[in-house]
Order: sequence, then structure tokens, then C-alpha cells
Amino acid sequence: MVQEGAVVRFLGELQDLGGLKYSDIANITDVSKATVSRWKAGSIKPHPRNELILSDLHYIVGRLQEYYTADEIRSWLYARHPQLDGQRAIELINQGKSIEVLQILDRLEAGAYL
Repeated sequence: MVQEGAVVRFLGELQDLGGLKYSDIANITDVSKATVSRWKAGSIKPHPRNELILSDLHYIVGRLQEYYTADEIRSWLYARHPQLDGQRAIELINQGKSIEVLQILDRLEAGAYL
């Protein structure tokens, strides 16, 4: 599992590097913005499922930052992708299907255009 300090760091980096707002993070984890604020303050810990979502999202944003700006990353996560059968990456991450998103990133690193 993600350590408590890592959650705070992940949330900051998701905002700074991925252009994600608390409302975006709340939507992907199915919690309120107030809950995300409490996570950021360290006053509560995310449920283990949400720790996994945050960890996957952080990893994916980290890989995307090699190619895109923060605003572009946010747009990329919300866009429907032909390589994902028209689904959004953000929805797949929420559903625990991050591996499908990571496969697209592997193709990006191999030189395929996304």
C-alpha cells in the first residue's frame, strides 16, 4: 500500500504535473472534494482501493509528463481514445483497468503517435 506521506506527495504532484484539480481526483476516486482535501491535509487516509487508484494515476501522470504539459495530460486523461475503444483513460483507471492505459503508454514510448 501507499504510505501516508506518499498520498500527500501524490496529490500535490497530480495537481502540479498532471493539471488535475481536487474535483478531478474526487471524481476518479468516487469521493467528495472535501475528502480529497482531508487526504491532502493528512487528517484521514484513503481506503485501500483509492490508494491503488491514486498510485496508478500518479504513475501514469509521471509517464505522460515526458511527452505532455500538465494541461495536455489532463486533457489526455479525459479524452476518448480510439485505442481504448472510445473509452476515457480516467474511467479505466477508476475501474482498476490501468493496465490498458499503460499498454497505450508503452506504444507511445515505442514511437507510435497517440
